[in-house]
Amino acid sequence: MDDTIRVFSGREFTLDDIELIKWTRKTYQKLSRKELASTVCELLNWTTPSGAAKWPQCLEFMEKLEAEGVIQLPPLQGPNKKGCKVRIPELNIKPREIQGETRNYEPIWLEIARPGEALKRWRYYVSQYHMLGDKQVFGSRLQYFVKSGDLELGCLQFSASSWALEERDKWIGWTVDDRKTRLNLIINNSRFLIFPWVHIRNLASKSLSLAAKQIQEDWLREYCYAPVLLETFVDLSHFTGTCYKASNWTYLGETKGRGRMDRNKEYAQSKKGIFMYPLQEDFKAVLKGEKPCKVVNPDE
Repeated sequence: MDDTIRVFSGREFTLDDIELIKWTRKTYQKLSRKELASTVCELLNWTTPSGAAKWPQCLEFMEKLEAEGVIQLPPLQGPNKKGCKVRIPELNIKPREIQGETRNYEPIWLEIARPGEALKRWRYYVSQYHMLGDKQVFGSRLQYFVKSGDLELGCLQFSASSWALEERDKWIGWTVDDRKTRLNLIINNSRFLIFPWVHIRNLASKSLSLAAKQIQEDWLREYCYAPVLLETFVDLSHFTGTCYKASNWTYLGETKGRGRMDRNKEYAQSKKGIFMYPLQEDFKAVLKGEKPCKVVNPDE
């Protein structure tokens, strides 16, 4: 059954897509118009064949929605004289082979990559050595370095979860209204990289276990609420998800192997394995609104 309600710039939109746009605007209120459009493109997978976000078309569509009273966009800003494109700097990094057992590098720990030199370095590593590269993420997110002492061994990123995921949503047992209200309580492990010159046994599963132990407190400190569930997707044409399985993530099955907006089934994609990790025992009750999530007053 075709559930299309709008067509713009050759793209079909469902009621669920319009709700996603409204949710994104409500959730990330401090984003500029371009940042909001880029975020919507990321969530809807609205990109060119090369993977670039179609944010100008998205912004034009949202302006039409605003004219109809569907949403209210951020106020217009003056031109950015410095330009909008973010350039990832070339860094003079000379890696050396690192190998051995995890116990030889304890304590392994995670450090947030703060804006400035640390985040520039994090983005350089991911752009150079992760198969998906570095795509600027808007909204709530945390980037980490995996470290042993001062030695950097890898990178992690957590950011917004998928808007709609059939297997996940059935597993949780929540309603559409539940998802709209509490989707922010799920976050996605959107990047995970152990540097190619690092060969430390069990380092990947160790890093994931550390992240699961501290992400709630870190997110609570940064964004004044704590997520209750982690998700990630593993490209099964390249990986098997061994480190996630070793870290006790729950495997829910595979995606359909189609882009979310590929209604005509013309563009086959590699299937992704879906993995979930609960951060507390009552996560389903929290996501369904039966129990409150952890919150704090940011002014306290």
